[in-house]
Amino acid sequence: MNGPRWSELLTLVGRGLMVQTDSRAVKPGEVFALMPAAGDKSAAFLADALSRGAGWVVAGHGEAMPGDMTAHLVRVDDPQDALGQLAQTRFRTREQAMQVVAVTGTNGKTTVAYLLEGLLRACGRTVGVLGTVAYRWPGASIDAPLTTPGCWRLHELFARMSESGVDTVVMEASSHALHQERVAGLEFDAAVLTNLTQDHLDYHGDFESYYQAKKLLFSSCPRPDKFRAANADDPYGLRLLREIPEAVGFSLTGEKGPGNRMLGGELTAKTSRGLTLRMTFEGRCWTMESGLVGAHNASNLLAAQAIGLGLGLGPADMQALAPFTGVPGRLERVANDRGLDIFVDYAHTPDALVNVQRALRDAGFRRLVTVFGCGGNRDRTKRPLMGRAVAEHSDVAVLTSDNPRHEDPLAIMADVRPGLEKATGAARIAEEPDRYKALCLAVGLLGPGDALLVAGKGHEAYQQVGDVKHPFSDVEAVGRAVKEVLG
Repeated sequence: MNGPRWSELLTLVGRGLMVQTDSRAVKPGEVFALMPAAGDKSAAFLADALSRGAGWVVAGHGEAMPGDMTAHLVRVDDPQDALGQLAQTRFRTREQAMQVVAVTGTNGKTTVAYLLEGLLRACGRTVGVLGTVAYRWPGASIDAPLTTPGCWRLHELFARMSESGVDTVVMEASSHALHQERVAGLEFDAAVLTNLTQDHLDYHGDFESYYQAKKLLFSSCPRPDKFRAANADDPYGLRLLREIPEAVGFSLTGEKGPGNRMLGGELTAKTSRGLTLRMTFEGRCWTMESGLVGAHNASNLLAAQAIGLGLGLGPADMQALAPFTGVPGRLERVANDRGLDIFVDYAHTPDALVNVQRALRDAGFRRLVTVFGCGGNRDRTKRPLMGRAVAEHSDVAVLTSDNPRHEDPLAIMADVRPGLEKATGAARIAEEPDRYKALCLAVGLLGPGDALLVAGKGHEAYQQVGDVKHPFSDVEAVGRAVKEVLG
């Protein structure tokens, strides 16, 4: 990518020429970057872009081009990397004086990002956040269609945050985004791995490929000298620490990576009102009380503190984390006039379900009733594991529909059922494909001292059936169910 045509294109893009990766968005004279993910649809996408007047085409060496194409063609070794360079040039990303922190892992990314946002703001920083719930910074908030936006969009958002005075960006980095090089052209100052449990194997194929996608954030993307931290209590976090001796580990169990510096955490108290943590790091010791519930949130607090230490903060600064009470849809308590203990959580993997149920168990409730389902067109192999996780850790399991997308809800529930049947924990198992009716059923089963967990959709305000997103908020719906069932 150092030929005269590439240099000319960089100059034009730097002056404002637009680059599109969606052929439907191409306008006359613009650049169409043909991404490898297009696969067997490449020819159709290219033809569409050319019919709309694309003036430039950026493509890999193996992509076939029509003989009568009049658009300028730039061949590149890596189209995703090329897109990152174009975006970096267009939005002058490297000229922005912002520190960038990336949070990755199967579970906990959003909570850790929120914790870091609060911690850094309390220390005087102006923070922007890109994640599952929203893309936001002072004066702006945009609903997030993807955990990590596409490459061009990502650089655009960075530019907007820089213009608004943001000096620190905290972003969630999904495995899809890392594998697809959506973060191309960005440089990170710090990165943390929360954990790695079963999810997205429909995309990655196996755990090893999933791990290698996550590891990209720590081994390159694009420079390997960033501050790095990983959860030593997670097998893959411990593996990462062994492979990167310079990384800092954090642990609630006393686990240590060989040669790694370690942030230790001791959970000295945990109740329905929160938890108390005692931390040690390089001879320093401090304590913290938090309103968050559960050991998984204790680990999230350690992850945020590890990054804080890497950015130069000290133990006294960490007290800014104490007032944090949670993320929308993450063990969110639903207020109601009946005084029922109802919680909504985004848990949609086996491990996340186990963690949130254990957190509620440890809080001392008499019984736990859990409503859950599995998303359509996602990793089918985790479905029975999710069923087993709920049946083994709840007294009552209510299986329902989540976001079925393009699958039959009853077929999804059939995939879950073997896990429910193998488990020996739940005293009662019920099935109701209509999610609202399932919530009404669960509310009717609650007794004194019980807790209801509504898992799967968390902060989402819709239920996706086919290509249509129907308005549906678990928080609103379960509140409505309480009034309908109990009056």
